[in-house]
Amino acid sequence: MQYDHAQSAPLYLLLVATGIGILIGSRMIPEQVPQLIVAGSGGLMFVLALSFRHLSVSDEGQSLLVSFGPLPLFRRRILYSDIESVEQSRTTVFDGWGIHLSPGGGWTWNLWGFDCVDVYFKQGRRLRIGTDDPEGLELFLKKRLQDETF
Repeated sequence: MQYDHAQSAPLYLLLVATGIGILIGSRMIPEQVPQLIVAGSGGLMFVLALSFRHLSVSDEGQSLLVSFGPLPLFRRRILYSDIESVEQSRTTVFDGWGIHLSPGGGWTWNLWGFDCVDVYFKQGRRLRIGTDDPEGLELFLKKRLQDETF
């Protein structure tokens, strides 16, 4: 059983709009050094927009790869042997989107929406993976964990 799913979201458009606003604003700064610094910040927004256009979750044999893209600056490999259990869940407004520590504990990797799969590690940590396919991801991971035990 293989798993490969990508979720797209319009969140990157907010970063593009912010980058455009910053670049326009940088043209209004009369001094060259501050202008370049602000323009560089606008360019950084475009790089982040390319990094957060979609969230991919895919099986890589012995591990699960979670990565934002198409510019793959942020990615994480999870060994199946490190996973204790998984369950379908929902994030809250306080959990937000992006990559960060969750107020409820553990890390959140979420692009859009509130559906997610909670991955519980044998060390006691938790990772929330946002997805628009929570049933499919949970089913795949449970099947994969079952295969790992045999």
